[in-house]
Amino acid sequence: MAVSWGTTRIWAIAILLVIASGILFALRLRQTGLSTRTPPGPFEKLAATQVRVWLVPAKARTSLNPLVANAETLTQGRNHWADHCATCHANNGNGDTEMGRHFYPPAPDMRTAATQSLSDGELYYIIRNGVPLTGMPAWGDSSLGDSDSQTWALVSFIRHLPLLTPDELAEMEKLNPKSAAEREEEQAEEDFLNGRSNTKNATQH
Repeated sequence: MAVSWGTTRIWAIAILLVIASGILFALRLRQTGLSTRTPPGPFEKLAATQVRVWLVPAKARTSLNPLVANAETLTQGRNHWADHCATCHANNGNGDTEMGRHFYPPAPDMRTAATQSLSDGELYYIIRNGVPLTGMPAWGDSSLGDSDSQTWALVSFIRHLPLLTPDELAEMEKLNPKSAAEREEEQAEEDFLNGRSNTKNATQH
């Protein structure tokens, strides 16, 4: 099948942007050393954004979300986001977390036009395939193809991020993963409230 001039041109521009970004990145390394603490420059950000958009297959870009964004879908997406995505992207999607701030580039604010202007198909493809050379991994069962309902529910929830309510955020906090220290603290509080800690202390004396 013949490749159209438009497709060839897009790939050529994408490759040139990648090469230019690599050169700029190499020059930056000579000045600052290898560290993700140094934020990407404006050209690097532009190049990364454009390459991400251009390299999503046309078929994926035009895919439509098969799920209706009703309460059930949004709840499913919200719960999955709180448990799997919020560690890097935050419950409200702003990316301002310990992990998100220190990626290179940092986790984006998912509520802004840069993300919300992407098509449902683009969001689905990015979640399913990840973004190379960033902290974004590929998620979901690879055998499901375009039929991963959990990922489509996430797409619906991402659309809902700018409209999150305080009640929704409170519910999400209950589902966020907890560290070992947090679990121990909760267990200690529960033991104290149930009188188990007093009993334990009494047997030690």
